[in-house]
Amino acid sequence: MKEARTQATVHVGIDSLWKCLSKDLLSILPQVTPNLVQNAEIIEGDGGLGSILLLTFGPDVPKMKYQKEKIVELDESLHRIGLQVIEGGHLDLGFTFYKVSNQLTTISEKQTLVDVMVAYECETEETVLPSETTASALAWIKGLENYLLSTDTI
Repeated sequence: MKEARTQATVHVGIDSLWKCLSKDLLSILPQVTPNLVQNAEIIEGDGGLGSILLLTFGPDVPKMKYQKEKIVELDESLHRIGLQVIEGGHLDLGFTFYKVSNQLTTISEKQTLVDVMVAYECETEETVLPSETTASALAWIKGLENYLLSTDTI
């Protein structure tokens, strides 16, 4: 298993950020990144551990049309969520396993550290997609930060 990691500090409290990543993800994702994800929905489960999500990608993701992801980690007390690709998306691009995990840690009342870890296995030796995923995850987190700062939700 290979890993790619990155992290970012956002100027949003952990509770607001966690709510967006764990409870409101499907409604907020297309609002924050409409060119990346046009639609997101739960196709199995209640949004908790074991639920399966369907993401339909937008024009900024030309190599992938859709991706099904399963929530394989969800720990409210640790503020950790992990989504594993189970169909389409990265699995159509030569990966045999692909999981993205986010771990939130309080820095202060209005600052949160976000650790992003991509675990993957692929059929080919070299690929740039894990680093692209960590970069897009950072862009998503920063977009989410801007969204939260521009609304009254924090």
